[in-house]
Amino acid sequence: MATSTGWFYWAILSAVFAALTAIFSKIGIQGVDSDLATLIRTAIIIVVLSVFVVYTGKWSNPFELSSKTWLFLGLSGLATGASWVCYFRALKIGEASKVAPVDKLSLVLVAVFAFAFLGERPSLREWSGIAMVAGGVLLLAFKR
Repeated sequence: MATSTGWFYWAILSAVFAALTAIFSKIGIQGVDSDLATLIRTAIIIVVLSVFVVYTGKWSNPFELSSKTWLFLGLSGLATGASWVCYFRALKIGEASKVAPVDKLSLVLVAVFAFAFLGERPSLREWSGIAMVAGGVLLLAFKR
């Protein structure tokens, strides 16, 4: 999967696992505080990912990373934590079929942020697709 399209297969798997996350989480948070559920989920992720990194031989000294890497991975971690807390709270009180599409509005925001901060320049065709995703999110979120 080292080809230029290899990313697509990993992205599809990410989407599948994200969908399963929504379903499993909605079932799992019944009768549990959403913040506690987020903590449990995070602890499981830490254990599983630690084993995976060690098992695959990818462990290296994290203190040898640059301060820029630490800063942005730290900010990413904070954003992830905030996202998970908000997502679990939304799932706790809303329908998974409505919460998950709104959560995917992040796709639209990534495109806008990548344009503004990373200098990425989607084509008119790509912006049209992004706009359709935004419209689809709104259509699904506010269905009657």
